[in-house]
Amino acid sequence: MGLFDKWFSKGGGSSGSRKKLDLSAKYELDRHSFSGTMSKFRVAREIKTGELYGIKLLDSEKRAYFEQRFKGLNKPEEGEIAIQMDHPNIVKTFEYGTTTKGEHYILMEYVCGPGLNTLINDKNPGLIPYRMTLLNQMVQSIEAVHDKGFIHRDICPRNFISYDDFKKLKLIDFGLSVPDLPEFRTPGNRTGTPQYMAPEVVRRRPTDKRLDLFSLGVTMYKLLCFEHPWEATDTSGLAALSHDQRPATNIMNHRPDLHPALAKIVMKCLEANPDNRPKDAKAILRAMADLKSDIA
Repeated sequence: MGLFDKWFSKGGGSSGSRKKLDLSAKYELDRHSFSGTMSKFRVAREIKTGELYGIKLLDSEKRAYFEQRFKGLNKPEEGEIAIQMDHPNIVKTFEYGTTTKGEHYILMEYVCGPGLNTLINDKNPGLIPYRMTLLNQMVQSIEAVHDKGFIHRDICPRNFISYDDFKKLKLIDFGLSVPDLPEFRTPGNRTGTPQYMAPEVVRRRPTDKRLDLFSLGVTMYKLLCFEHPWEATDTSGLAALSHDQRPATNIMNHRPDLHPALAKIVMKCLEANPDNRPKDAKAILRAMADLKSDIA
């Protein structure tokens, strides 16, 4: 049996990580909640220790609707995927399971900081000195996901949480992630954030991990110049249709001061044809290795 065969034969994930949680008995939840595509996120203070955690409560109906497209494929659930990730630039998941009220939950570390999307939308000048550092951390996090045998499928600024000092970020949200296996790369799984979707996703073509590199390219572009490669204002699925109908605006048009080598990396990620993109995240890191930390 291969790696995934062995893993699936055990029912996925570690049996010690799946829990039945009496949420109100163990945690005090902050009154504010943050809604995602298929979940709500709350800050949870452990009553016994006072430690802060993040807890993600999944919408059962939306979760079931998403999972039904993988019926018969024994797809691991989000918690099973997230708990395998062990990297300094990926949020750490501690446990997952079902609450005593029947809600699916994922308990993770709490990162006190804004979403990268908020910082980009605000054109926050605090980002500027650390952009090269953050770019490297983004690529490293995606490399780690791919090395674990998964495709993230929703790389975008919203899914990177920055620390308050802007020197570090962490990748979050494995709600749309799938194993990097042939049966999960077939056409038809049109999921993700529209403005960051690769053409092969939009056009319902076969996919692979290079779809994450396209989405990474859009994210890098926005971090570097606070503009979208296709100057999109539409946030619906229609916005993504232009991603193979016309080339992206050259990032040098917005940032003529940008190092040409870095501009080339970003634009290569945005190629409509996956074969023209970098081979993998490791190739991007190699291309970035010789660039100084202050060129972004």
